[in-house]
Amino acid sequence: MKSKKADQPPSFEEALGQLEAIVESMESGDIPLSELLVKFEEGTRLLKTCEARLKEAEMKIEILKKQKSGAAAFESFPASAAREDD
Repeated sequence: MKSKKADQPPSFEEALGQLEAIVESMESGDIPLSELLVKFEEGTRLLKTCEARLKEAEMKIEILKKQKSGAAAFESFPASAAREDD
């Protein structure tokens, strides 16, 4: 049985760190072609995760900017977007 954390995509910071590590290893030139293709596929997946996290953050900011009243009225977001540990 997989843990709940394993089922969730990584946070933006985790995905970006993994993506940077993949790029560094690919740039080294010491990777066989078969492994290079696997790393490229993983990097593409991580890039999509980063883009999705950024889009969620942009949407959250836009909602907060559109609020005109003095009292904040927050809307709920998917758990994947609600990382407040920054």
